[in-house]
Amino acid sequence: MTANGSTQISSGYPSIMVVTDLEPDTERRTKLATALADRFSSRLIGVAARPLVPPLYYETPVSGLETAVELEERLATRDIAKAEAVFRKIVGARNRVEWRHAHTFPTPFALQQARAADLVVASMARSRRGDPALMIPDAGDLVMGAGRPVLLTPPEVDYVRAKHIVVAWKDTQEARRAVADAMPFLKAADDVTIAAFNDDESGAADVSAYLACHGVTTSVVRKDVSADTVANELTALAEAEAADLLVCGAYGHSRASEWIFGGVTRDLLDHGRLCCLMAH
Repeated sequence: MTANGSTQISSGYPSIMVVTDLEPDTERRTKLATALADRFSSRLIGVAARPLVPPLYYETPVSGLETAVELEERLATRDIAKAEAVFRKIVGARNRVEWRHAHTFPTPFALQQARAADLVVASMARSRRGDPALMIPDAGDLVMGAGRPVLLTPPEVDYVRAKHIVVAWKDTQEARRAVADAMPFLKAADDVTIAAFNDDESGAADVSAYLACHGVTTSVVRKDVSADTVANELTALAEAEAADLLVCGAYGHSRASEWIFGGVTRDLLDHGRLCCLMAH
């Protein structure tokens, strides 16, 4: 907060956290996060978690033989070490680097560690339920629970220039927060397009004027489209603008410990083809 009580918008991301696992795209995602840390002179935190899966049977310990619990602990330690090795290989000799891990479920661990970061970089893929050995946190849970902006990356992407950005505008607190959280990217962009689908003209004009106060020049695209095509329209606009970053709010509510997402948020989480900075 500033002296007069107003909220101060950061000019960068002093601390960035990247979620790692054993999937093939981890190396690309870590490269992307490392490049962002270099760009914003950030501390970079790598995190990984792998739960210990208890055996489904009871066994009597035999002297000199490894028990199922000991085997599982060794495998979990090995998996985390593999993830750390990938992280260390990419970050190299950089000084402001940390590594954090735990033998626990990846989603709650990543949510906990997000308190140390200004920006979380994670995989867009949502984890398959029912396989506790996976080290991938659920992207939806991260976005909704981190209390930080989450930059979700598609599997094939290893760098985000963010010189051409599309802002998905909807007059909600989630979209307002996403715009503020994305300010470091927006200030450094060459082109910013505000996509106001099914929204009134005054809202997009106000956002454009607000960004102009921060030195960000924007153009506005406004049109009415059917609700079930908004995600496709956003993606098509981003591709037409040669954008590589989409900024949007995330919408959903919790029911019986499961997030029920709005259509656009769900479509972007499940099928997004470009990096997406989401805030809730």
